[in-house]
Amino acid sequence: MEHRGSVRPYVNFNAKHDAEVLHKAMKGIGTNEDTILMLLISRSNDQRQQIKSAYKKAYGKDLVSALKSEISGLFENLIVALMMPPISYDAAQLHKAIKGAGTDDQVLIEILASRSGEQIKEIIKVYKKEFGGKLEKDICGDTDGHYRKLLVILLQGSREEGIDEDNIENDAKELFAAGEGKFGTDEEKFITILGNRSAEHLQRVFAAYKTLSGSNIEDSIKSETTGNLENLLLAVVKCARSIPDFFAESLYKSMRRAGTDDDTLTRVMVSRSEVDLLDIKASFKKMYGASLYSTIQEDTNGYYQKTLLYLCGGND
Repeated sequence: MEHRGSVRPYVNFNAKHDAEVLHKAMKGIGTNEDTILMLLISRSNDQRQQIKSAYKKAYGKDLVSALKSEISGLFENLIVALMMPPISYDAAQLHKAIKGAGTDDQVLIEILASRSGEQIKEIIKVYKKEFGGKLEKDICGDTDGHYRKLLVILLQGSREEGIDEDNIENDAKELFAAGEGKFGTDEEKFITILGNRSAEHLQRVFAAYKTLSGSNIEDSIKSETTGNLENLLLAVVKCARSIPDFFAESLYKSMRRAGTDDDTLTRVMVSRSEVDLLDIKASFKKMYGASLYSTIQEDTNGYYQKTLLYLCGGND
């Protein structure tokens, strides 16, 4: 797959050298935050894991703990997130979303709607290893109804492959009949089709649906469902259409409100930094007519801002 992340592996990488640089940046009076953020942002996640090992070997202590004792606030959260392997980070975010006070449905929806089947299977393994529980069981304990059923379908990580030409029309008709076409909504049909078909197949189904009903599937979902189920169905549809567009919208909403939703801003910037952040930047510009870079600049400050802007990989 073509690399569309803004963060790339550092070419002349030397973990031992980087560990020394970080050690010096944290030694003595005052911390050199600039050195820390510049170094970590210009290394890939895999390289950061190697720096962690080299640091422990050289200094007999954990690098992340050392960083946490030197920095604080939003900057600390961002750096700690960047130091976690991506699958562990996803698992930890889900754990926090379920185990915190109340359920953070936005996190469940974002991660389960946007990750590939392979990634979801890995997340389930890591979740069990790091938190000793079954992700599906924990999610089921915190959710209900058709919302829970669709989350469980997504947790199977077994979407069909490719396009089933013979079923495009049929799926579109079933969705229409299940929603706009009748009194009361048949949610089962929605969750079965949207939860199991491939993204390419669903794109064709959405086009057929529009021809059939005259409106976008999103509009039908909004008028036929509410709450978490509506949000999850919309996220699944948006991710089937374009994952970068989905994240561009999340980022826009995280900043263009009364207060900045720093949890979402951090989570999306970190988790997409080596996947498709370049595409997300392009989507953001296309959808909102402003650059992601300048929007972050207006909404954040300090070393936190500086790190996010470096993650962004320049202004466009």
